[in-house]
Amino acid sequence: MRAWLLHDTTGPDALRLEEVETPEPGPGQVRVAMKVVGLNHLDLWVSRGLPAPHHLPHIPGADGAGTIDAVGEGVTGRQVGDEVILNPSQSCGRCDACLHDRMMFCRFYTIFGEHERGTMAEQVVVSARSVVMRPPSIEWPAAGTFGLVSGTAYRMMVRARLRPGETVLVVGVGGGVSSAAMLIARALGARVYVTSRSPEKIAWAVAHGAEAGFDSAGEFSKAVKQATEGVDVVVENVGQVTWDQSVRSLNPGGRLVVCGATAGNRVELFLPVLWFKQLEVIGSTMFTQSEFGRVVQLVESGQVEVPVDRLFPFEELPQALAYLDAADQMGKVGLELT
Repeated sequence: MRAWLLHDTTGPDALRLEEVETPEPGPGQVRVAMKVVGLNHLDLWVSRGLPAPHHLPHIPGADGAGTIDAVGEGVTGRQVGDEVILNPSQSCGRCDACLHDRMMFCRFYTIFGEHERGTMAEQVVVSARSVVMRPPSIEWPAAGTFGLVSGTAYRMMVRARLRPGETVLVVGVGGGVSSAAMLIARALGARVYVTSRSPEKIAWAVAHGAEAGFDSAGEFSKAVKQATEGVDVVVENVGQVTWDQSVRSLNPGGRLVVCGATAGNRVELFLPVLWFKQLEVIGSTMFTQSEFGRVVQLVESGQVEVPVDRLFPFEELPQALAYLDAADQMGKVGLELT
C-alpha cells in the first residue's frame, strides 16, 4: 500500500509518498481502507517536531473515514464492509480511567498521527473500539475530517459547563477547533460571538448563527462589553496575543476554557482580577468515548454542520498542507482516496 512517510522533523517537505507493507489487524483490531483523510494543524506541528514523533519514519494524520476490509481475532460488532469513522484517540480500554469514560487520562493514551502512526495511508489498522459506524446522513468529506476538532470543541463546552442561554465568545474563528466550537455552542443553545482578523471569516460565522464578530487584532473586549456586558464563556486556542482581551471579555463568574496556544504559549494573569471577578481558567484537551459519540449524533442529526473547505487528491498532500498552513481556508481540509 501507499503511505505518506515523515523522515525527519524539518517540516512538511520531509514527507514522501512511498510503498510500505500493508498492515494486518491483530486481536481486537480492524483494518480500514481509507476514503477520506482529514488534515489538522497537528500534522504541521508534528512535521516540525512539535511534538516530535516517537519513531521515524512516521505516518501523520489523526482523522479519517473508510471501509473495514479486514477484521482481527476476537472482534465483535464490526465486520468487513462496514463504513466507519475513526476516533482519533486510542487507550488501553482496561484501566480505571478507560472503564469510567476518562480515556484521556489512561497511561497508554495515544493520538493517531502524533504518538503513533496515523491515517495518511491507504489502509490503517486500529482498535475496533476506535471506530464508529458512519451514519448515512454524514457524507464522506465530513466523516473523514470532523473528529479531532469537533470532539475537542465539544469537550471544551462540557468543561466550561455551558448552559443554554449563556453567551460565548469564540476567539479566532476560522480555525478548525474555533469554527467547530462556534457551531457546537450554537447547537447547545448559546448566544455566540466571535473574533477574527478576517472580515470574510466573521461574515461566515454570522451567516452560520453568530450574533456578531470583532477584529482579533484590536481591543475586542471593549466591543464585546458594548454588545453583551461581558460573556459567560470564552473559548481560547490562540494564546498570548489575545489572552488579555479574552480575560477582559468575561463577566463576573465567567469561565475561560483553553485548548491550545497557536500564537504564544506564555501569558500573564493579574491575580486580583481572577479572585475579585471570581473567574475560572479551565484547561481542556481531546475528549472521551461518550463525548465523541455525542458529537457524531450532533453531526448526524444536522444540529452541527461540518464545513469542508476543500479535498485534495491523496497524492497532493504537500499542496494540501501548504493550503492549510496559509490559514485562508474556511472549514476543514482533507485528502480523498479513490
